[in-house]
Amino acid sequence: MNALPAPGGQPPGDPPDGGATRLPIPASTPAQAAAMAAVTRSTKLTGRAALLAVVICAIALSLAYPVREYIGQRRQIDQLTAQRATAEAAVRRLQAEDRKLTSPAYVEQQARDRLHMCMPRQTCYVVIPGKKRPVAVAPAPAPVKPWYEKLWGSVRAANQATSP
Repeated sequence: MNALPAPGGQPPGDPPDGGATRLPIPASTPAQAAAMAAVTRSTKLTGRAALLAVVICAIALSLAYPVREYIGQRRQIDQLTAQRATAEAAVRRLQAEDRKLTSPAYVEQQARDRLHMCMPRQTCYVVIPGKKRPVAVAPAPAPVKPWYEKLWGSVRAANQATSP
């Protein structure tokens, strides 16, 4: 007797994938049946999961060096920006000093203060400080002997008192 093929083109006892599927293992409880189904489902994606993990690792490794370089360059840019700000502050300070030194009024004031110069037809006086009176200094108190010298002195005094 020849069996007629099933509507999918397979003989009636063969599984649809050509015999590549596993036979179901009978489970005694519904929980065990669910666990077995989860195990069979998880093993079907193992190849895909491994390929995905390899691709993710390759992407991470290919991005690691450029990201590290980017972070290093950002740090260097921040340092150079700080140096530039410091240099600009020094330039502004020096420019202000230059403006001050080129001002005739400031130069005149410095000549009077530092060099004791006077303008023509102007009478200038220089006050010379007099001698200061000596301040009476109280005598320093006698230095206090340390405790061990006091102790040794009392031992000597006691020894002299007992000696004949």
